[in-house]
Amino acid sequence: MATCAEILRSEFPEIDGQVFDYVTGVLHSGSADFESVDDLVEAVGELLQEVSGDSKDDASIRAVCQRMYNTLRLAEPQSQGNSQVLLDAPIQLSKITENYDCGTSLPGLLKREQSSTVNAKKLEKAEARLKAKQEKRSEKDTLKTSNNPLVLEEASASQAGSRKESRLESSGKNKSYDVRIENFDVSFGDRVLLAGADMNLAWGRRYGLVGRNGLGKTTLLKMLATRSLRVPAHISLLAEGSEAAQLAEIYAKLEEIEADKAPARASVILAGLGFTPKMQQQPTREFSGGWRMRLALARALFARPDLLLLDEPTNMLDVRAILWLENYLQTWPSTILVVSHDRNFLNAIATDIIHLHSQRLDGYRGDFETFMKSKQERLLNQQREYEAQQQYRQHIQVFIDRFRYNANRASQVQSKLKMLEKLPELKPVDKELEVVMKFPDGFEKFSPPILQLDEVDFYYEPKHVIFSRLSVSADLESRICVVGENGAGKSTMLKLLMGDLTPIRGIRHAHRNLKIGYFSQHHVEQLDLNVSAVELLSRKFPGRPEEEYRHQLGRYGISGEVAVRPVASLSGGQKSRVAFAQMTMPCPNFYILDEPTNHLDMETIEALGRALNNFRGGVILVSHNEHFIRLVCQELWVCEGGGVTRVEGGFDQYRALLQEQFRREGFL
Repeated sequence: MATCAEILRSEFPEIDGQVFDYVTGVLHSGSADFESVDDLVEAVGELLQEVSGDSKDDASIRAVCQRMYNTLRLAEPQSQGNSQVLLDAPIQLSKITENYDCGTSLPGLLKREQSSTVNAKKLEKAEARLKAKQEKRSEKDTLKTSNNPLVLEEASASQAGSRKESRLESSGKNKSYDVRIENFDVSFGDRVLLAGADMNLAWGRRYGLVGRNGLGKTTLLKMLATRSLRVPAHISLLAEGSEAAQLAEIYAKLEEIEADKAPARASVILAGLGFTPKMQQQPTREFSGGWRMRLALARALFARPDLLLLDEPTNMLDVRAILWLENYLQTWPSTILVVSHDRNFLNAIATDIIHLHSQRLDGYRGDFETFMKSKQERLLNQQREYEAQQQYRQHIQVFIDRFRYNANRASQVQSKLKMLEKLPELKPVDKELEVVMKFPDGFEKFSPPILQLDEVDFYYEPKHVIFSRLSVSADLESRICVVGENGAGKSTMLKLLMGDLTPIRGIRHAHRNLKIGYFSQHHVEQLDLNVSAVELLSRKFPGRPEEEYRHQLGRYGISGEVAVRPVASLSGGQKSRVAFAQMTMPCPNFYILDEPTNHLDMETIEALGRALNNFRGGVILVSHNEHFIRLVCQELWVCEGGGVTRVEGGFDQYRALLQEQFRREGFL
C-alpha cells in the first residue's frame, strides 16, 4: 500500500512544497487523534480543496482522505513497534513562516525556488482548526479521567493529555528527563486542591514545594509517587515520606537493595544521618520509629532516582544530620522535589521554589529568601495594575454615565463601552490571611527555684547511663532550646523536668504553683482521630459551651468547617494546631515543647515564635529548625556525653562546631 506522502504526490502532483510538508506533518503528529475520516477531512480537507483548484469536488477530496486514513490505521502497529517511520517530522507553521526565507535548514522542509501559490491565511486557518480539534480531544480525555478518577486515600487527579504523548513515552521516544505536567486537577474527597495547574520540573534542579497547611502538598507528592499524575515511564522516581504506614514497604526495599550491607556509598549516607558503625550492622527491626524514618531517607538517597520526592525530610533529623543533608543534596545529580517548612534548609538546597496557593502552582527561580522577595514584588505589581485599571475603568464609566442619553455623543459612548468590554479582567491580590497564635498568660511572681534538676543520674538500663550528675535550671523568663544528636537524651531530660520520669539519684524540684504545658513530638498519638476538634476539647474539658471550644481552636487557625471535621482528615500541621489548642486550654505558666515545629507551615512557625515571645512564662523546647531557634531562644543547651553544656555563642557557635566536626570526619 502507498504511503500518505505518495498518495499526496499522486493525487496532487502540483502541490506546493510548503503545503506538502505541512499536511504530512499534520498526518504524522495527529494520527493518534483521528478517530474517523471526518476528523482527517476537518483537519486538512479545505487546504487540499484549494490545492486542487476545480479538479476535485468534495467527494473526491473525501475519497483521498479516506485512503490516507486507511493507510494511517494499517501502519499504526508498525509505528508503535518502531519498525517504520512513514512521514516526515511535523513542522510548526509558525516556524515555517519565521524561518523559511532565512536559509535555515528545517527537517522535512523542501526548499522552494518561487513563492508559494497557496494563501498563507489558509494555512494558518487550517493549523488553528487542527489545534482546536486537539484541544477538544484533550477536554474529552479530561472528562473521561474525571468520571473515572484515580483514587489514593480519598485523593483523585485528572490531567489533560493526548494518546500520542502516552504512546511516545511508553515506546521510549520521549527521552527527556524533564517532567512537564499541564492542566491537571487534584481533589481530596469533596475538596478541590488544584484546578488547571501546571508543573514543570527541569532535569537536575532542586525544587522546594511550599504553601499553607492543608492545601495539598503531601497529596501532590503522593500523586506523583504513584504516577496518578503522568510522569514519563522511563523516569525513575522514589518518595521518602513521613508516614508510619509505609514502614513495611521501606524495610522490604531496604533489604532488596541491601543498603545495610552496601559498601562505601551506603556507609557514607548512613554515617551522615547519624548511624554509628555498630548501628549500621543492626537489623532494621531493632530501630525506633525515628531511626527507621532515617533509614527510609537513607534508602531514597542510596537509590539515586531520576526524580527524588522528599516530604519534610528534616522532621526526624537532629541539627547535625540536617547540616549533613544540606551539604549532600547540594551536589545531587538529578531532580529533587521537596516539601519542607524549614526556610534555612530550603535556602541551602533549593534552586527553585514552587508555591501552592489558590488551587494553583506558581514557580520562582532561586532559594526561599529570593522567592519571598519575588513574591512580594509580584503581588505589589499585580495590585498596582489592578488599581490602575480600576481608575481607568472609573474614568471611562464617568464619561459613559454623563453622556449616555446625549444623542450627539452616542457614537463616543458606544466607543467607550467597547473599550470597557475589551479590557482584560484583572483581579485584586488574593492575600493570604495572617496566622495568629496567642498563648494565654499564666505569669505570676514566684520565688526561685522554679524548675531544676540537681545532680541527677538516670538510666533505663544500668549498662547504659544517659545522664550522670546532671544539673540544669530554668525560671519564668527562660527561653531555652535543647539540641543534640538523636539518642543523646533530649526527650528524656524533658520528661525528667516534667516529673514523668524519676531520677535514679539526685533531685528534681518544681515550684508548687508551676503549671506545665507539654507538647510531645508524637502529639498525634495523643489525639482521638475519630472525633472532630470541637468534640475532642469538649471531652477533655467538659461542661463548657461550644462557643468556648471554637474560640480556643480559632486562636490556632482551626475554624469554620475544619473544626467539625474528623481529626483524622486534617493535615499534619492542622493536627499540631489542635494539639496546641488542647495544651493551652488550662492556661499553663511554663511550656515544655518537644519538636513543636514539625509539620507546621512557615507562616504558622512564625506565628508560634511570636506567641512564645509574647507569652509571660517560661519555655524550654527541643527543636532542629534553625530559623525558629533564632526567633525564640536566648539560651542553647547541647545534650551530649551524659550531660548538658550551655553554649555561650548560641546557635552560630554550635553550627561552627558541627561544621568543624564534618571536616574532621571527611564529610566536607
